[in-house]
Amino acid sequence: MPSPELLPRTLGLARLIAAGFGSGWLPKAPGTFGSLVALLPAWWMLATYGLPGLLGMFLLFIPLACWSTFIALPHLADKDPGWVVIDEWLGQWLTLMLAVPLLGVTWWSFVFAFAAFRLFDIWKPGLIRRVEHLGPAWWSIHADDLLAAVYAGLSLGAGHLVLLQTGLLT
Repeated sequence: MPSPELLPRTLGLARLIAAGFGSGWLPKAPGTFGSLVALLPAWWMLATYGLPGLLGMFLLFIPLACWSTFIALPHLADKDPGWVVIDEWLGQWLTLMLAVPLLGVTWWSFVFAFAAFRLFDIWKPGLIRRVEHLGPAWWSIHADDLLAAVYAGLSLGAGHLVLLQTGLLT
């Protein structure tokens, strides 16, 4: 824990990061807005550095996201507040990393990746709901979104394969 004189600044920075740099503070549907805003840096990273760039950004943000929730959550009554959307950023980026190799970097691939991730993040089928409560809150907040991203990516891959096999996609 930071020293008492650093706590206000550290807590403020942690909350800003946890809120997806403010995207979680929008009044309605913060998870959806967080996922939507996360598409912007992902698009830039993919256009500039390709898939390795997005992977690097994702790997950099995992510890940053965990740190921000580790610092912010003890000061809150709710252990999964809606405004914490950095987990949506991670989930959206992971979904894109799984989808882009198949679908390419197009606005359609972003639409499908966004829709698939939001579906699984909201619905939480199977293991996703169980992982949501596994371990400390600062980790479980992220774990369910990462697993939702895997479900979304696998679903997009399966859908792509079906379309190829049926001849609807060439």
